[in-house]
Amino acid sequence: MDSGFKPSDDGRAWVEIDLDALAHNAAEIRSLLPQGCELMAVVKTDAYGHGVEKCAERLRSEGVSVFAVATFDEGVRLRKNGLDGDVLVLGYTHPKDAEFLSAYSLSQFVVDVAHAKSLDAMGHKLRVHISVDTGLHRLGIDSLDIDGIESVYSYKNLSVEGVATHFASSDSLESADVEFTNLQMKRFYTVVDSLKRKGYDVGKTHAQASYGIFNHSGIKLDYARAGIALYGAMSSNDETKIMPALRPVLSFRAVIAQVRWIGAGESVSYGRIFTTDKPIKLATVCAGYADGVPRQMSGNGGICVIKGHKVPIVGRICMDMLMADVTGVDEVSAGDVATLIGKDGGEAVRCEDFAAASGTITNDILCRLGGRLPRVYIRG
Repeated sequence: MDSGFKPSDDGRAWVEIDLDALAHNAAEIRSLLPQGCELMAVVKTDAYGHGVEKCAERLRSEGVSVFAVATFDEGVRLRKNGLDGDVLVLGYTHPKDAEFLSAYSLSQFVVDVAHAKSLDAMGHKLRVHISVDTGLHRLGIDSLDIDGIESVYSYKNLSVEGVATHFASSDSLESADVEFTNLQMKRFYTVVDSLKRKGYDVGKTHAQASYGIFNHSGIKLDYARAGIALYGAMSSNDETKIMPALRPVLSFRAVIAQVRWIGAGESVSYGRIFTTDKPIKLATVCAGYADGVPRQMSGNGGICVIKGHKVPIVGRICMDMLMADVTGVDEVSAGDVATLIGKDGGEAVRCEDFAAASGTITNDILCRLGGRLPRVYIRG
């Protein structure tokens, strides 16, 4: 029975989304693009955990008109929320779901020749971009298979609106990786030039994701696909040196349920992986691996910020809770807030730090933040 009561957003754990920071990042990225190149905002996986409806709505108000998702149902969700820009599905859509692509005016990556044939056979008029495999070897028609690429134009139900590829190592500035990215770009240009010489309309061309925008700014194509950078993060700490003046969009906070002293020689949490060597003041925080705090962070140097102080996370991460050593922090009590990602006073935990302590990358962290966490949208 519905009681009519609404739980508070900040009663346990939540994420805060700074939409002004998102708008700032979009502007910063656009300023890096060559003339004639348009930002394609990648909002897949619920806008990397930031909430796709609000993020897409704000980006659209900032003049962004092209969006990318991973699945057709993500695109349908955008359309049902009123988004009127172009939406490209970067991942695979089964031909039996082609009617959704048509009904909601979504563009679809053609991942190989067989995919093109099957989509066409469904009888729906579809807008497509041809995915060209230049070396990532994930999806796409091999760049050497010019006949196969050309064949996509022969299908009466498919309207080719773009040609694209995806870099394998544009996040690296090691000479071998830069050389490989340049090779991929050469292969892509060869495909595009061949199509143009034969009179095909290639439509919009695109190859760069976030790292390609920063590390290979000389590339001149029609779109640049910004994902993780749009949300003010880079994948790891090793790469933040290449990040322009972006602002983190997301903060992750949780309420403290209990604070108490425990004696020397006491273990904390499951598995007894942490034992005190002196009395400590322990805070139990209402966030765990069901909320997106990786269990792998246990014992690996995770920290949070409480009352403007960085404190260590100790013991095994539980499904719904974690423990922090707040011995050095005065006047901590139940109801206070722990910041797991974000700023509190003069201290901060960056998403890159949180990911490093979990043995993963920021993309993984942001996408796994639990669905039960309310999103609280702020400005500035």
